[in-house]
Amino acid sequence: MDARQIETLCKDLGPHAAEDVICRAMEELAHRLCHLQEIAVHGPREDLYKGLRALSAIAEQIGMMGLSDVARHVINCIELGDVVAEAATLARLARMGEGSLTAMWDHNDLLG
Repeated sequence: MDARQIETLCKDLGPHAAEDVICRAMEELAHRLCHLQEIAVHGPREDLYKGLRALSAIAEQIGMMGLSDVARHVINCIELGDVVAEAATLARLARMGEGSLTAMWDHNDLLG
């Protein structure tokens, strides 16, 4: 988690608006993580690719750089056609997503 990004949001938007942005982004990330798991199994590859790009951008917006990086790693696996690495990296994305969201929730005092 990049605390500087949180500080920038607070400075630019004010603490209450930043908290709103962060909470909405966290909800969106949780939804997208679940949806990506379903798309990975049943959906079109292009939807998985688009969803990963969006997840990466949202994560980066609120300072979850590690989560953003892992989403981009999955994209690289898709582009290389490496389905084994893709499956492993998707599993890492799910673990990191859960951990990142929990850490952000636990450290919500960064906004104050």
